[in-house]
Amino acid sequence: MKRRVYMLLLPLMALMFAVSCSSSEQESQPNVLFIMCDDLNDYNIVNKGHPDIKTPNIDRLAQSSTIFLNAHTNVGLCQPSRNSLFTGIYPHTSKDFGWTPHHKNPLLKHNKTFIELFGENGYYVLGTGKLQHHENESIWDEWGIERRINYGPHANNGIENVGHPSVPEAFRRINNVDGSFAPLSDVPVFDTLESGLEAGWSYGPRPFRYVNESDRDLMPDELHANWAVDKIKELEQREGDQPFFLGVGFVKPHTPLYAPQKYFDMFPLDEIEVPAWLQDDAEDCFYTSVFPASDVGLYYFQALKEAYPEGDIGLKKFMQAYMACVAFVDDQIGKVIDALDDSKFKDNTIVILTSDHGWQMGQKDYLYKNSPWEAGTRIPLIVRDPSSSKPGSKVMHPVSLIDIYPTLMDLCSLQGSTVRDTTANAPEGFSMRPLIEKPERGKWDGSKGALTLLGASINTPIEGLGISTNPKALWHIQIKGELPDSLIMQQNYSFRTKDWRYIMYRNGKEELYDHRSDPAEWYNLAMDEQYDEIREKLKTDVLEIINKGD
Repeated sequence: MKRRVYMLLLPLMALMFAVSCSSSEQESQPNVLFIMCDDLNDYNIVNKGHPDIKTPNIDRLAQSSTIFLNAHTNVGLCQPSRNSLFTGIYPHTSKDFGWTPHHKNPLLKHNKTFIELFGENGYYVLGTGKLQHHENESIWDEWGIERRINYGPHANNGIENVGHPSVPEAFRRINNVDGSFAPLSDVPVFDTLESGLEAGWSYGPRPFRYVNESDRDLMPDELHANWAVDKIKELEQREGDQPFFLGVGFVKPHTPLYAPQKYFDMFPLDEIEVPAWLQDDAEDCFYTSVFPASDVGLYYFQALKEAYPEGDIGLKKFMQAYMACVAFVDDQIGKVIDALDDSKFKDNTIVILTSDHGWQMGQKDYLYKNSPWEAGTRIPLIVRDPSSSKPGSKVMHPVSLIDIYPTLMDLCSLQGSTVRDTTANAPEGFSMRPLIEKPERGKWDGSKGALTLLGASINTPIEGLGISTNPKALWHIQIKGELPDSLIMQQNYSFRTKDWRYIMYRNGKEELYDHRSDPAEWYNLAMDEQYDEIREKLKTDVLEIINKGD
């Protein structure tokens, strides 16, 4: 009789055990603090990206984390990079080459962002700042500071936002965003007619008040940092054990390169080191064979030289402003990390810090994002998993932003589908957990290198297709789903392995750099017969990724 009762109770006991395990797993799920910067390359001390940089807070985070020293973007422009990151889908798969919001892309709109997946797994999701570029606030349980004030302030002549008057016209004429840099103490002064707005600093129709360093309005990133700090304190007071995902998107060091004066003072012009330079470095490159000399990065560099014709003073001024903005955002990051580390969540919160892409600082006569070379593709990527990170450990294996989605799924035990229907693709990256747990010898199931696609940033027809790569033109045909499959092979790709960079342009031109002996990518080896085997192997690896699933 007892045995019979016991046998009858077995299914119920098993069910109770399963519920107990599920509840235990839910309670043990880690929180996540996800920090993303805009246009932040590898300029931090840990990565040794620049000898003059000062990023004590990023460095402090890195010392308690796993540092990915060979991490890269999958496309060098804000919108498509973030679309790819948050959906886990390669840009060539989605044919997302421009500025289409992910929820309007014919393929990506069928994919769930990892933010939505966290919500479906019982997380309280809250965020602020620039995260998805075109933010869908409805997918968040709580959204922070209003999105439209992420950029700025701007110089305003009393009528409209313009370039800063202290910047010479040759560079200022680019536009009021990319063509401007100055400390906030350099309040814009204009000779203007009467208008509805006082000339000076502004956010469009709203003035930005600046009296001095200690008496001024807060910049957007300061507002986002303060909001995140307050939310961490509020979360500590919440009842229950619901895990949270907190996303904080900082816009700096995105242009315009404005920051408080004290950050400019940290980098005296006469002490700034410009990147290592090689005369005629661009001569064995083929960027201009597919993009005209008027392309953004090439034009910006020429405009900077025209604005400051004396030596490298123009580049030093630009770099001073860029590094000032990096130091500024480092302080904002420090506020958020300090709030977390001073809270009860420190030992059960995964922290990820990264950027959407890098920035080329005049190397190969190019000054902008979206380049196929190291400075344009490489990004900081720091992961602190309290349960598995070895403090200060470094990973040299190449990874990319596409790998963050599956990593979060793995580390947080996220369940459920990542797609809305069968027309969507599953995330295409691979979990970096093995590399976090064993930085030197972790078994990596991912690709042999990091693939970066060059975003469409110019108004030029694609040869043989008659399709303009103008972002607005691409936007209209992308949301209608009219991009042909052949367009995938008409793009330009850069592939970074542990030792090599291989670049494949749509016209068949190639570049090959050996990072063991040439970390500055000065010597293109693609035309040297003795490297034919490695060049062909890397090309095969690229095509394998591009054609996967076809």
